[in-house]
Amino acid sequence: MEEGTATTTVPPSLGPSAVELLGRLLQANTVNPPGNESEVQGFLNERLAAAGFECELLEAEPGRPNLVARLRGRGEGPTLALLGHVDTVRADPDEWSFDPWAGDVVDGWVRGRGALDMKGQVAAEVAACLALAESGWRPAGELLLISTADEEVGGGLGAQWLCQQHPDKIRADFVVNEGGGSLIELGGRRVYTLAVGEKGIFRIKLRAHGQAGHASVPRIGENALLKLAGYIAALSEQPPPEPTPVGEALLEALLGVPCAGEEGMRAGLERVRAEQTQLADFLVEPMLSVTLTPTIAQGGKKANVIPSDAEVLIDTRVPPGYGKDEALAELRSLIGEDDYTVDFSEAVVGNSSPLGTPLSEAIGEWIEEIDPGAGIAPIVMPGFSDSNPFRTAFPDSVVYGFCPHREIALLEAAPLIHAPDERVPASDVELAASFFYELAQRLLA
Repeated sequence: MEEGTATTTVPPSLGPSAVELLGRLLQANTVNPPGNESEVQGFLNERLAAAGFECELLEAEPGRPNLVARLRGRGEGPTLALLGHVDTVRADPDEWSFDPWAGDVVDGWVRGRGALDMKGQVAAEVAACLALAESGWRPAGELLLISTADEEVGGGLGAQWLCQQHPDKIRADFVVNEGGGSLIELGGRRVYTLAVGEKGIFRIKLRAHGQAGHASVPRIGENALLKLAGYIAALSEQPPPEPTPVGEALLEALLGVPCAGEEGMRAGLERVRAEQTQLADFLVEPMLSVTLTPTIAQGGKKANVIPSDAEVLIDTRVPPGYGKDEALAELRSLIGEDDYTVDFSEAVVGNSSPLGTPLSEAIGEWIEEIDPGAGIAPIVMPGFSDSNPFRTAFPDSVVYGFCPHREIALLEAAPLIHAPDERVPASDVELAASFFYELAQRLLA
């Protein structure tokens, strides 16, 4: 077959193969920590190598391998990387109504920890890669499958390590990862989210200072806890939405009308809230705004002593590109200037990829074919994923999050992620496999 030419239509066996593969992945306990990804990565390595991929297992630590599988073409063309992680968050069997590592299909649902985050997408990506390679198709350019370890605790042994230590082995023009593809229906419109970026994460330790004294005479000292309580109370108000190109594009996709500028974004947010309060609270408002959430507070060492120091940890999420100075400015806009002190326990600058690229066009064309009239709604994720280190290491690459789900909508799927009884519709796994199968051919032909 000529390099990069399209194969026949999606093979009927692709969807069931993806579901079966997902079951195998779910039956492996890869809760991180400790991870234990080696069994899964070894299994995927064998399958992909047998199909014609050049495979490497790269370890930052023994037993924590990352898999890089490459399907070469002889023609000139771009490189597409399908990215995913195989570690999961913890699962307490006592909290589940079924075995967290069942990997079975019941009433059309594939069940187990990682079904949504994100072994389902990994299974769909791998199944598509196997079907393409086994058909004899070869890309004009290269097709990469990158399966990482350690994403759920920051990727220090996974994507971040790969980007720092082996950049030439994972470099790609286009990267598709997790974070988008959820269906939203609003006012008769149907859109699928496309994650084009991620907010920055700054965890700020705010310390209030006072003067110690005996607790029986409270006016003698200056209680740092009371001062801290005032700062925390001020965080019940959050900064207003800030106009950004992605925010304006999201609101326009949801509402069908432009929502430009600060006033337009505020009005658009209220329109979404009036139609679907949960959508506004869960997705739209956190994406449009800086958020500052106090999570851990502590102060005092003895029951009968007025504390002279007290501190609170504030989880702060800011738009892509914002740094420490901008995060502190947002905090001070709420609590004012005072004699408190601050430092950062964590600082991750967010980043994003542009809209209007060959990758977004290919995704949009595919959506129109499988769901006529539906469109793309660009989003910036409030959380962290492996996309961040890839954008940092390869600023010229286009990195999106997209794995289509049509049967389970965004607000149905969200409560299942990192929660008991995680599961995914088998039909959505099959849909995702067909997407990755066709995407490779659209971009690498």
